[in-house]
Amino acid sequence: MKNFLNLKDIPIRDLKKILVDAKRRKRLRKKLNNLDIDKGAPLKGKLLIQMFEKSSLRTRLSFYLAIKQLGGSTLTLRPDELHLSKGGESIQDTAKILSNFGNAFMLRTANDKKLEEFKKYLSIPIINGLSPSSHPTQILSDIFTVEEIKKKPISSLNITWIGDSNNVLNSLIAASIKFSFKLSIGCPTEYKPSKKMIKYIRSNNSKIHILHDPKKAAKGADVIFSDKVISMNDKVNKLKKLNKFKKFKINEKLMSFAKKDCIFLHCLPRGKEVEENIFLSKKSKVWQQALNRVHVQKSILLYCFGKLR
Repeated sequence: MKNFLNLKDIPIRDLKKILVDAKRRKRLRKKLNNLDIDKGAPLKGKLLIQMFEKSSLRTRLSFYLAIKQLGGSTLTLRPDELHLSKGGESIQDTAKILSNFGNAFMLRTANDKKLEEFKKYLSIPIINGLSPSSHPTQILSDIFTVEEIKKKPISSLNITWIGDSNNVLNSLIAASIKFSFKLSIGCPTEYKPSKKMIKYIRSNNSKIHILHDPKKAAKGADVIFSDKVISMNDKVNKLKKLNKFKKFKINEKLMSFAKKDCIFLHCLPRGKEVEENIFLSKKSKVWQQALNRVHVQKSILLYCFGKLR
């Protein structure tokens, strides 16, 4: 049994195995429908229990299809219907019930400590579907998409992030260190990564550069990533924050500093950080990026169950 909580804690050989398996599984599904089961039904009889404390569309749909295509099933719980939130039941007792009824637990949470506490008491694998500090399933899938489009290992590419320093960027930083790719981060000075993340960057002799000029960050990029400036449950002065990011908006001028074949990726949902003509352009691969979540999450599930080839 293995957990999938943060990229920084997973050996690079295992992350690469997940990607290799996902590539193979996607190739083998070219002629299959969404609910057709993979040959061998490797997770037949297995139940994935999901719980979302925060809104979800792509993660919810992709994990639903992922477990179905592997021959298993899924059950989605609403936290406001559980004794955990309404009746004062402990995480320890809830975890015991989840372990007795399910075979894996995927949690999207507003509390990092809750992930760790569930990990402590569960006897089944736990997967981080997004937490305040990281979004590992998203970024591993994004690496899959980048390599699929560029037909090169990500280690040979220049990756750029332009936007807020959030959980998605934290996982991208961890990926940069694991996969050894160059990462340029473009953000306003007051929205740079946390002291903890900067310490992590410096202690790992990384290829990561934090820049406060979006043009410099975009220069020579093979891929430009972005995310919403105002994240879910972001308790800030929204107008003030949006104003700080005006110069960091993804538009034609900014994209012109990147390589001609640069692609644009966004984990969605989008906000005002990207202009429509870029988001809907040929450079934008956001729909392919979203759909690839299914293939990678299948391989993450197999990794957690110890069934990865």
